[in-house]
Formats: sequence, structure tokens, C-alpha cells
Amino acid sequence: MSRTIDSILVPTDGSDGARIGARRGIDLAATIGADLHVLSAVDSRDIEPDLNSDGQTDRERLLEAEAERAVDSIARLARAHLSGHITTAVESGIPFQVINDYVDTHDIDLIVMGTQGRTGFERVVLGSVAEKTLRTADVPIVTVTPDGDIVEIGDQRYDNVLLPTDGSEGAELAIEWGITLAEVFDATIHTMYSVDTSRFGGVEGAAEIHDALEQTGQEALETVHERARDAGVSVAGNIASGPAARAILSYSEEHDIDLIAMGTHGRSGLTRYLTGSVTETVVRNAAVPVCCVPMQ
Repeated sequence: MSRTIDSILVPTDGSDGARIGARRGIDLAATIGADLHVLSAVDSRDIEPDLNSDGQTDRERLLEAEAERAVDSIARLARAHLSGHITTAVESGIPFQVINDYVDTHDIDLIVMGTQGRTGFERVVLGSVAEKTLRTADVPIVTVTPDGDIVEIGDQRYDNVLLPTDGSEGAELAIEWGITLAEVFDATIHTMYSVDTSRFGGVEGAAEIHDALEQTGQEALETVHERARDAGVSVAGNIASGPAARAILSYSEEHDIDLIAMGTHGRSGLTRYLTGSVTETVVRNAAVPVCCVPMQ
């Protein structure tokens, strides 16, 4: 494989959205044979300042008990399906920072999480744990929509993996992870490059700009084809037209895509705390899991 996945982190807050994400994480860990880490973060901002004699507030004890129940529930589900090691943890702090610190401390390779927990990752409103983790994590994150299909663990198939590319360094890193996941599931890679000339309508030389973008796209697609062939993975792909996010979402629906893998920093970028990127739009609207690969 292009990348080795030995450890997977599943954050949970006990919500239905987090549980849907956890099921995908358990399924992936079972398929790969990876160790699973289940983490729940007690938001320190929700803890009252007045302490009891034992150094804790009633609110803090309640939140910790809820977090313990959340991780125990996922761990029980995981034990029925995994042969690898399962680690559970409850930690206090700002949730997305807790997740990032845990990743660094425990050498996590991949995060799998639902996009709508108690704080939500709604399609318009920003500021959730999932969103902040997506923007700041140093390892790939598979985001799972609460609207996705719920299947039995062990029965989930990823027959078609969509790997969009814009020829950037961020897309190069995503290629490795997309091919890794395609190898795991013996899936076909679909790759696409979107030529978007909408910004140049009526501009002199628009035809030349289109031709140049199409040439860049052909070269980017060929890179994916070469890497996939070297890994022994089936690959198909073509040039699309229009805004990239819209083209990716349309392709996903039309070709029964099971997973999208893409970089969080492409030519349009998803820099830390910058909204409005292609990746973020896809994550918000895709009906299938999205593997978001950071530049690190």
C-alpha cells in the first residue's frame, strides 16, 4: 500500500451522528486490521468554576460520566468486530484541540468522525468540532455524513473511490491515500479534473485560458493514472467542466461513488480557519464519506 494505517481514532460525544461515524471507523479498522482508539472530550468551557471538596463540580462529574458512557458504547460495539487493540480515553479541554493532541501523543494515522455531533456540522452554520478538526488536524480525516447509509459492520464496501485532482501538491498527497484505500477494498479509482472558466467569461483570450487549463488537467489526470497503474489499481477518469465542488458532487452521484479522497489544500486552498474551499463544500454536501488529506 502507498500508506500504512496502523491506528484509527474515532472521536465520539455520544450523539447519533458520532455513532454513525464510529461504525465506519470500526468497519475500516476491521478491514485493515488496525488498532482502534475511542476518544471523548469533556469541553472545559462547559465546566462551572465553583469546585466541591473533591476538586470537581457536579457539572464536571456529569459531563465525565456522559463521556465515559459514550466511549464505552463504541468500545462494546468494536469488541464484537475487531481483533486489534481497542483503547478508550476521556480527556478535558477544547474538543478539537483534545483530538489533535491525542493524535500527536498516540501516533494516530487516520481519524474517522461524523460531521454532525452535539455541536453539529450543519451545511451552513460553521464552528463545530468536526469542522475545526478538519481545518487543523495533521492526519487525514474521513468525514461521515449523518445522512449516509447505515450498513452492518464488515459489510461496508467501497467499490468506487473518487480522487479529484487539480495538479497541486495537496492533490498529490491525496493520491497516495486514495490509492491506499482503493487497495484495501480492491476498488476502482475514478479521477477527475474540472475546467472552470466561469470567471473568465467574456474576457479576451478566454479560449486560450480554457485550453491551458485543459492541458493542466490532462497532465494531472495522467499522474493519477500512472500512480494507480503502478499500484495495480483500476483507474478511470476524465475532464469535467464547471466549478470544481459542483463537478465533484455531480460525478459522485452519477457514478455510484462510495468514498471521495481529496486534499484539504489545493489550488483554491483550505488553509487553517479559511472558509469556502472546494474541500469544505464537498464535505458539507457529499452523501458519501470524504477522506480529507492535509498538507502535513
